[in-house]
Amino acid sequence: MDITREQIDDLNAIVKVAITKEDYSERVDKILTDYRKNANIPGFRKGHVPMGLVKKQYGKAVLVDEVNKLLQDSLNKYLTEEKLDVLGNPLPKAQDNLDWNADNFSFEFELGLAPEFDVDLNTKKPITQYKIVADDKMIDEQIDRIAKQYGKLISQDEVTEESEVTGVFKNEEKEIENRVTFTLDKLKGKRNLNKFVGAKVGDTLELKTKSLFEDDQDLVNLLKVDQEDASDLDIEVTFSIDEINKREAAELNQELFDKLFGEGVVTSEEEMKAKIKEDAEKQFAQQADQKLLNDITEYLVENTKFDLPADFLKKWIQVTGEKELSDEEASEEYEKSEKGLRYQLIEGKIMKDNDLQVSYDELKEFAKNYVRMQMAQFGQTDPEEEVLENISSRVLSNQEEAKRLSEQIMSEKLVNLYKEKANLKAKEVTYENFVKEVYG
Repeated sequence: MDITREQIDDLNAIVKVAITKEDYSERVDKILTDYRKNANIPGFRKGHVPMGLVKKQYGKAVLVDEVNKLLQDSLNKYLTEEKLDVLGNPLPKAQDNLDWNADNFSFEFELGLAPEFDVDLNTKKPITQYKIVADDKMIDEQIDRIAKQYGKLISQDEVTEESEVTGVFKNEEKEIENRVTFTLDKLKGKRNLNKFVGAKVGDTLELKTKSLFEDDQDLVNLLKVDQEDASDLDIEVTFSIDEINKREAAELNQELFDKLFGEGVVTSEEEMKAKIKEDAEKQFAQQADQKLLNDITEYLVENTKFDLPADFLKKWIQVTGEKELSDEEASEEYEKSEKGLRYQLIEGKIMKDNDLQVSYDELKEFAKNYVRMQMAQFGQTDPEEEVLENISSRVLSNQEEAKRLSEQIMSEKLVNLYKEKANLKAKEVTYENFVKEVYG
C-alpha cells in the first residue's frame, strides 16, 4: 500500500491511496474460506461447496467490503501519524471508471485542513468585567418577600391592592383553563388593578391579555401560553375568583432564621441581610462570568483573522447530511455555521496553548458538588460521602450529562484564564442596572 499527499495550498490537500492485491488478498481469502465452511447451497454438502462457486457468489461483495475497511483504517492511521488537523472528514473523489475486477486500486480523497493562527488574549479593546452587587433596596425587597412567603394567610371578603387572589383564567378558543394564585403587584396599570379591587369570591372578571402584567413571563406562567406569543398576545380572558387572602408578614425572629438558614447560622436581622447579600452576589458572579465569557468570545471571533477551506466545507456540508443539499443550500448552511466553527478552532487553540484540560478527578469532584447543591435544595444539607459517590457516578455514566458538566468546567477554566490575561475594565453595578445595561 502506498499513501501520498499532494498539497494544493495551506488549507487543501489531496491524499492518494494505492492498494495492491497483496494488501487485501489474504483477508478476502480467509473470509471466503469461512463462507465455504458454512455455505448452504442446494446440491452440495455443507463445507464441500467448490471455492469457485463461493467466489462467484460472494467474492465481489467481500472484496469491496474488505478494500473499504482497509482504506478507512489506513487513511485514519495516516492522518494520525502525519498529525494532520482536518476539518470535517476526508471526501472521496468520484471515480466513474473504478474496475473491481482489477487487482490493484487507487483512491483519492480531498482534505480540508485547519488553518494556523495565533490568538492574542490581551485584547486591544478593554472588555468590561462586571461586578454585580446586591444593594440595600434589593435586600430589603427580598426580606419582604421572605416575610410574606412564611407569613400567615388571612381570608378577605373582597380584593384590596394588597390581596393575593386565587382563581381560574379561561379562554375557550386558545384552550386556556388554568387555576393560579398571584398578588396584584404583578398587574400592569391602574385600569387592570381597578378591575380587581372590590371584587368578591364568585365574581368573574373580563380582562385583555395585552398589557395585563408588568412582565411577559407572568403571562407565560399564569396563562400557560407560549413564550414566543406572550409579548404579542391580545385576546380576552375571564378570571373567576375562588379565594381572596392577605398575607401577614412573618416576624423576623430566631425561629424564621433557623428555618431559612439552619439552626444558629443567623442570629439577627443584620446577619440575615449579610447572608442574603452573600448568597445573591454568588449567583450574580456566575451571571457576570457568563457575560464576560460571551463578550470575549465575540471579540475573539471578530478579531482573530484566518481563512477557512470554504469550498471544501461547503462540499462536505452538501454530501454528509441526511439528504444531499443543493449548492445554494450548502452555502446557506455554511454561512450559518461559519462563526461557530471559527470559535471552535479559536477555543481549541487557546486550550492547547494554555494546556487547559479536564481530568476525570476534576469531573468527578465537580459532579459531586453538583449533586450536593441539588440535594441541598430539598433540605439534605449534609449528605454522606458514599451517597455522593454513588449518585455522581450514576450522573457521569450518562454521556450527555458528563459532556455538559465537562463543558461547564472548561468554561470556568477559560473565564479564569481571561481574567488573568485579557485587557479588562472593572465595573461595579447593581443587578437592576446590570440587566438594563446588558439586556436593555
